[in-house]
Amino acid sequence: MVAPAAAPINLAPTPEIAANQPPSTNRLFSPSLQEQNQISNSLQQRISPPAFGNLEASKLPTNVGAVIFPVEERFTSEFVDYLNLPSTNTIATLEDAQNTLRGVQQATGIKPALIYISFVPRGSTVDRPYSSSPVLRVEQQIQASDELEMMVIAPEGVPVRQRISGTSRAQVMQAMERFRAELTNPVKRNTKSYLPLAQQLYQWIVAPLEAELQAKGIENLSFISDMGLRSIPMGALHDGKGFLVERYSVGSMPSLSLTDTSPANFKNTQVLAMGASQFPEMSPLPAVEIEVSTITPQQWPGKSFLNEAFTLANLKSQRQQYPFGMIHLATHAEFRSGEPSQSFIQLWDTKLRLDQLRQMGWHSPQVEMLVLSACKTAVGDREAELGFGGLAVQAGVKSAMATLWYVSDEGSLGLMAEFYGQLKTAPIKAEALRQAQLAMLRGEVRIEGGMLHTSVGNLPLPPELANTTSQNFSHPYYWSAFRMIGNPW
Repeated sequence: MVAPAAAPINLAPTPEIAANQPPSTNRLFSPSLQEQNQISNSLQQRISPPAFGNLEASKLPTNVGAVIFPVEERFTSEFVDYLNLPSTNTIATLEDAQNTLRGVQQATGIKPALIYISFVPRGSTVDRPYSSSPVLRVEQQIQASDELEMMVIAPEGVPVRQRISGTSRAQVMQAMERFRAELTNPVKRNTKSYLPLAQQLYQWIVAPLEAELQAKGIENLSFISDMGLRSIPMGALHDGKGFLVERYSVGSMPSLSLTDTSPANFKNTQVLAMGASQFPEMSPLPAVEIEVSTITPQQWPGKSFLNEAFTLANLKSQRQQYPFGMIHLATHAEFRSGEPSQSFIQLWDTKLRLDQLRQMGWHSPQVEMLVLSACKTAVGDREAELGFGGLAVQAGVKSAMATLWYVSDEGSLGLMAEFYGQLKTAPIKAEALRQAQLAMLRGEVRIEGGMLHTSVGNLPLPPELANTTSQNFSHPYYWSAFRMIGNPW
C-alpha cells in the first residue's frame, strides 16, 4: 500500500520559555538542588565535532549517579501529558540506566546502550526544560534553528555527548521526511534512491558515536528520541557499507522512566493470535488468515482466532481465561493526529482506541509483548509519534512491535513468520526482529512459485496472492518499518 504524505511539523518561530522559569528537579534522586544543577550543567557541556570525547569525570560531583538527565525528564513529561498518565516523581537517573544495562548484559549476554537524540537551542549549554502549561506547551518552544545532539549511555563509564554543530531542526526534519518518502515510494522499490539520505542521517546521528559504541562492544541500541525523530526507521540508516541493522539490534523507548526494564520472560509463554482478513470499510488482508494460523500452533504454542472470532469480548475473555504472555493482532491499525482516542486498532466488531488499551488488563498479569501486524499503521506528526511511541506504555505491556508506515500484506506475513521462528533462539526480542529483517534484506524471505519462502520454512499463499510474480523483500520499505517499542530485551 502507498503511505500518505507525512504531515509536516510546524517549524515556525515561537515564543521561548520565560527566562525566570525554574528547571524542574526531582529530590527523590538528588541530594540538593545545588548539586543537581551542578551535575546537569556538567552534563550539558558542549562537545563540538569533529572533537569527540567523554565528559570529564573530574568535573562531575561525586554523586554523578544521582543525576536526572534533563532530556530524560523532558521526554517522560511529554508522554505523561499526551497519554494522560499519572504524573511520576520517579525519573530514571544515570545510576538507574547503567544498572539496567548491566542487568540486561548479565541476563542475556547482549551488551546494550541507550542513545538519546534531541534538538537543543543553538549555542546553548542548558537543555530546554519541559512545560505542561497550555501557554508554554512544548510545541511552542520549537525553534527551526535548534541543533542536533546525541548522548550515549553504556553499562559503564560516563555518558558521551555529541553536539552536531551546523545542523538545524529544519534541516534534519526535511532530510528525515524525504528519507521516509523515498523508502515508501512504490515506483522506487527496485532502486536505491533512499541511499544518499540514509547515509546523511547516519552521519548526523550514528557516526559521531561510532568510536564509543565500538570501543565498548555495544550490540543493542535503544533510541530515545525527540519529537520529529521518533519515526525515523533507524535500522535503515546506512554508513556507505551496510545498514545499521546489520551491526546492531535496534529498539525505541519513549523514555527510560516509562519503560518496564525487568528481565524478559518470553521463552516459556504462549501467544494469543487474532486477526481479520475481511473488513466492511477497509481493504482486505488476504495473508492474515495464513499468518494467524501459522504463528500458532505451528511456530509457537497458543490459540488463534480469525474474523468473526476477533471481537473485543473474545479478546478480553481469552486473556482472562489464560495469561497469554504474547498478544499478536493482525489487522488494520492507525496512529493519527490529535488525542489518543483518534488512534486505533481495528477489531472485527469495533475499533480499539489507544486510550482504551489500559482497560484491557494487559498489565496484570503483564503481557511480555504486543505485536501489531497491521497494514495501516502510519506515523507522521507529533501526536501520531507520541501515540506510536507510547504504545507499550499505554497498553501496559513490556514491549510492542508495530510499523512506521503502510506495509505490504505479504511482506508482513513474511516478516512475522521469520520473526517467530527466530524468537525461539534469539537472546532478546530485538535480536529476533533484527534476524527477521536481515533475512528479508538478504532475499531469504521471498515469494516464488506461489509460495512464501522463509529461512524457517515455506508457506502456501492464499489465492489472492498466489499469482504474485516473483518478489523479494530486500528493499528497506518492506523490513525497516517494523519497530520494537519499549523494552527491547
